[in-house]
Amino acid sequence: MSKIKVIRGELGVTQETLAKKVGVSQSAMNHYENGNREIKNELGWRIVNALNELGASCTYEEVFPNPQTNHTDSVQ
Repeated sequence: MSKIKVIRGELGVTQETLAKKVGVSQSAMNHYENGNREIKNELGWRIVNALNELGASCTYEEVFPNPQTNHTDSVQ
C-alpha cells in the first residue's frame, strides 16, 4: 500500500490540495490513498513530484514501497 496519506498528513496538506496539484479529483485521490484504485506509473510520479513540491523530500520507493521487499513474515 502507498504512503500518500501519511506523507500528505505530515505536510499538513489536504487531499483537495494534493489532488489539484496532481490533476485529479479529490475523490480519486481518496481512492488512491485507500488502495481502492490502482496507480499507474506515470500518475505515481506525478504524485511524488507534487508531494515534493509541497514540501516533502521523498522518493518514489518511499511513497510506493515494493510489497515484496516489505515482508514482515519470517520463514522458519
